[in-house]
Amino acid sequence: MTRPLSEQRVVVTGAAQGLGAAIARAFAAEGAALGLIDVDRDGLEAVGRETGGAIAVADLSDPRATRDALAAVTGGRSVDTLIHNAAILRPEPFAAVSFETFRATLDVGLQAGFLLTQGVWDGMRSRGGGALIFVSSQSGIRGFADETAYCAAKHGLEGLSKCLAMEGEAAGILSCTVTPGMAMRTPMSERNYPPELKRTWVEPDRLAPAFLRIAAERRPDWNGRRLDAWQLSQETETT
Repeated sequence: MTRPLSEQRVVVTGAAQGLGAAIARAFAAEGAALGLIDVDRDGLEAVGRETGGAIAVADLSDPRATRDALAAVTGGRSVDTLIHNAAILRPEPFAAVSFETFRATLDVGLQAGFLLTQGVWDGMRSRGGGALIFVSSQSGIRGFADETAYCAAKHGLEGLSKCLAMEGEAAGILSCTVTPGMAMRTPMSERNYPPELKRTWVEPDRLAPAFLRIAAERRPDWNGRRLDAWQLSQETETT
């Protein structure tokens, strides 16, 4: 059962800035009830005030903090749409990557995706379905030098989503990954994009309509797929 966005409860991670904040604003404009999670207290509080969303400041590499944050922003209520956007990217040669960096990158990107999904799964099943949206990237499709940990986390999300799509289909739960499809201006890309990409990037709010569309439509042919946020957003603008 797909509910109008104005009747949905939506949880967004990495919501303090960049794409996560843009997604939160887009859902707030549609009247959705928001739960917002990030480690950046100042940024998260600002987005929370702007959108009216419930907030939880949490380090998503910590399993207990992840579970507690979800409980705090939902109050135990069921979630219609989960958008796991939080990630760590610290480019460095493989020989220089510490175990702590590797572990934290996997835990924020993949472990938190697993734990948050477990936390919303039963509620989605009882409400007749839901949408699980995992933000991926080219690093979830290809390998890149100096991105060992980040690529591992994003590739893991791709596999997790495919399995969840198979297990959730009968209960009406859609699971997909979303790549930006266009270079976008975020604090992460400010630090890591080369000049040629910065010349063509777009603001993240240009990609937010894709997430609204997935949550609102939950098309069966999107289940288990990797979707392009720029393409979906452009289609939305022209219809």
